[in-house]
Amino acid sequence: QVQLVESGGGSVQAGGSLRLSCGIFGYTFGTDCMGWFRQAPGKEREGVATVDGNGVTTYADSVKGRFTISQDNAKTTLYLQMNSLKPEDTAMYYCAASVGWVPLVPLQRTEYNYWGQGTQVTVSS
Repeated sequence: QVQLVESGGGSVQAGGSLRLSCGIFGYTFGTDCMGWFRQAPGKEREGVATVDGNGVTTYADSVKGRFTISQDNAKTTLYLQMNSLKPEDTAMYYCAASVGWVPLVPLQRTEYNYWGQGTQVTVSS
């Protein structure tokens, strides 16, 4: 059973930084794709950043140049380094995994079949 556990959320002022972590339990990732998604109140869940089994990354236009997705060498932890945070980055952030297939559209949430419980990020102006 794959379990994803996020941590690292919190409240920061605009311009600040946060680093989210996602612990991966019950599965050894190889060629699978993993990603970070977020959902603000009243909005749909959207893709933020993904990384595939070859280390290829994909970013939403809204976070390019500010956010960086990475994994540890053992692929047991996924990270999202968030810099230059803006109030519009405020959302619940979720870690997700696509197990068993390679997503055709990495930032599309329907491509992912395992999800963490989420961690809240709040950015004040």
